[in-house]
Amino acid sequence: MWDYSEKVKEHFFSPRNAGVLEEANGVGDVGSISCGDALRLMLKVDPDNETILDARFQTFGCGSAIASSSALTEIVKGKTLDEALKVTNQEIADYLDGLPPEKMHCSVMGREALHAAIANYRGEVWKDDHEEGALICKCFAIDAVMIEETIRENNLSTVEQVTNYTKAGGSCATCHEGIEEVLAKVAGERCTAPAASEVKPAAAAAPINGKPKLTNYQRMRKIEEVIEAVRPQLQRDHGDIEIVEVEGRNIYVKLQGACHGCMMEHATLGGIQSQIAEALGEMVRVLPVSSHRPAGH
Repeated sequence: MWDYSEKVKEHFFSPRNAGVLEEANGVGDVGSISCGDALRLMLKVDPDNETILDARFQTFGCGSAIASSSALTEIVKGKTLDEALKVTNQEIADYLDGLPPEKMHCSVMGREALHAAIANYRGEVWKDDHEEGALICKCFAIDAVMIEETIRENNLSTVEQVTNYTKAGGSCATCHEGIEEVLAKVAGERCTAPAASEVKPAAAAAPINGKPKLTNYQRMRKIEEVIEAVRPQLQRDHGDIEIVEVEGRNIYVKLQGACHGCMMEHATLGGIQSQIAEALGEMVRVLPVSSHRPAGH
């Protein structure tokens, strides 16, 4: 279970400003239901002084998404548009007395919705797809520009943090290398000692968190330990998981019972993947056994 603050719970169970704002003259839509999070932010702006008179939201998402949207509407009411544009996702999280690291992407989504709504009011095109940026995470349609901006704004340094803030890399993990390259680019800009040309990709093959390389036996034992630790929780929900095979950084597992075919399968595998990566000190991919193809096929 996530460790939610009392204020997050308060804004989840009793959200402020939820519903349709009929008088809205600025509307911002971000996310998508297919990705698990979608938010529509509606603003009523005074055209004389560009002050936000009212703000409401509609969201499809978790408790953190609802709480973040509720907090955002409270924060921006009474601000001018220029003042609202300076609101950061960290301010949204701070308003709620913090969010679990794994849920920081909800506050980022709120900030994006705010920028989209203001652009809509001003008759501008808000480039939520950042056409100039290469698509990094196909699962959640997250591009390099958004990842880069989020890394800079929140001083991120690991793939896990990027996933927490943007969801990129939280599903199939095939984009982890691309995320590492963006991290390396930003890290190179922060570092004034070496020349930019000397900055190497962010330890694409190096262990994370500075952990030493494990032997094959130690590696397998840690993978088994993580799987055994999560099994009781899955079994309580009438599901289960077993390791089928480990091939390099690919860990093939079989979900059983209620977990097999569950709509939360990707989230379950993503959570297990993060725990194994942390335990091993390296980036890995946890894949359902259906993704495994014998050699030569």
